[in-house]
Amino acid sequence: LVAKVAEVISNGAAFTSTTGAAHWHSLLRARAIETQCYTLAAAQGGQHGKRETYGHSMIIDPWGEILQEMQLGDGYCTAEINLDYVKQVRQRMPVAMHRKLI
Repeated sequence: LVAKVAEVISNGAAFTSTTGAAHWHSLLRARAIETQCYTLAAAQGGQHGKRETYGHSMIIDPWGEILQEMQLGDGYCTAEINLDYVKQVRQRMPVAMHRKLI
């Protein structure tokens, strides 16, 4: 994605409550940091038959900071996205130039 000059990526999921609590935040923050992109994450939350999903839709900046986060229930979250900040992060930490595909 970064090679294609992406600045914003999206991710959707329906993690169970147990798996989501253990991994959802860490995985999304890692995606934002490694791609140096804003990450928009939509997540199903609540009871669905016998299955309970975690929810916690969120918006994360390229440095891995969570800008907004929903808990459970229907709704949406918003945050200001500054594309100049993406450039600043990439200049401060130019990880893309050190990538080697093997």
